[in-house]
Amino acid sequence: MKKETNLTEYLYKIQPVRSELLTEGPTPEEQAIIEKHFLYLQELTEKGTVILAGRTQNTDATSFGIVIFQVESEDDAMKIMMDDPAIVKGVFNSELYPYKISLFGSYHRRK
Repeated sequence: MKKETNLTEYLYKIQPVRSELLTEGPTPEEQAIIEKHFLYLQELTEKGTVILAGRTQNTDATSFGIVIFQVESEDDAMKIMMDDPAIVKGVFNSELYPYKISLFGSYHRRK
């Protein structure tokens, strides 16, 4: 018999350490790290861990990104966040929150 796991949802919020990243663009080093960040989240999405990831489109100090995901424990959630290449390399600051999705509709991107 397969063991049932109880997955809990979490959200981590990210913001650039260097505010000019949003207004002037990333340095070549930051760009390479951001590409690794995207690939990391893409892999977690394909595994079914990440539910949603994205960012606001404003470029002032209030801009932020979020990653909503599900894991078995808060320790697992912290590991997911702290293993993000953009956190490891100091391109983004991050904060972890317990989270619960209350409504989830079908999404179709409009062109």
